[in-house]
Amino acid sequence: MTNTQVDNAAKLGLIFVSIAVFFWGILPIALKLSGQFIDPVTLTWFRFVMAFVVTLLLQWRFGKLKQFNVLISSDWLKLSLAGILLMFNYVSFVYSLDYLAPGTAQLNFQTAPFFLAFGGVLLFKERLNAMQLSCFATLAIGMLMFFHPNLNLSNSDNHQIVIGVMIVQFSVLSWTSYALLQKSLGSKLSPSNVLLFIYGLGIVAMAPFSDFSHFALMDSSNWMVVIFCGANTLIAYGCFGQAMKYWPTAQVSAMLALTPVLSFSSTALVVSLGWWNGVFSADNLDALSLMGIVLIICSVFAVQIWPLYLKRKAAKRLVS
Repeated sequence: MTNTQVDNAAKLGLIFVSIAVFFWGILPIALKLSGQFIDPVTLTWFRFVMAFVVTLLLQWRFGKLKQFNVLISSDWLKLSLAGILLMFNYVSFVYSLDYLAPGTAQLNFQTAPFFLAFGGVLLFKERLNAMQLSCFATLAIGMLMFFHPNLNLSNSDNHQIVIGVMIVQFSVLSWTSYALLQKSLGSKLSPSNVLLFIYGLGIVAMAPFSDFSHFALMDSSNWMVVIFCGANTLIAYGCFGQAMKYWPTAQVSAMLALTPVLSFSSTALVVSLGWWNGVFSADNLDALSLMGIVLIICSVFAVQIWPLYLKRKAAKRLVS
């Protein structure tokens, strides 16, 4: 691979994963708002319908649907399992917001990047060198520093917190397994086609458990929230799938560590602007939390730069 190809793949991967992180970072705010007027299963059904229609039109327009013709039975089994797991992820994370604040839920979801990185090592024989392992260690320290005000449960209902954390961890395992299955299908199906099948499966599977009467009772502001959630699904998961195509899972998972930082920041912005009073409350960010942000960003930056440096060095050897 030439230096130009390495640079292009790196840039595309960075663009796609950055968009996914941004949309996932602000998603919990919309999900928290949606809990006031629609249940998680019905909301997820609507998100899948919206994403399915747009993805189907795009794949048909560009002639990509024929990729499904080459699949064998084991591929269809992987696709079905990936779809079920992603449905579990969607629904369970929304349920967790009944017990946890958006930022706290994102905090607990941050075991996902570590599971994803080590899943890449186990299943795809990706390597984590000493530099990357060190960066993941500093990532963990940075997240503990950033979230330390939320680690004190003395003033909270511990039972509620424990339930919320357990639901989030179930969501984490579902999402990580889905992501690894999607990557395993990358040689036969584009990320968009994997998602297209999952959306279609989700529409059929969740319809019997959805309460469509919610839609008749929603006002214009409610519709704006659910449409945003649907657009978020389409954009974030589409970009995440593309990022997994261009970057190793370890690099993608490291970037995902920025998601809760953005979630906490966006929640703080909503509170400072006085939007949706009574729904959101400000999170405590002291000097230690701010130091944690710096450590997280530096660790993510190092995880991205080091593999690119090694690739450029290898490409130079081939050229010479």
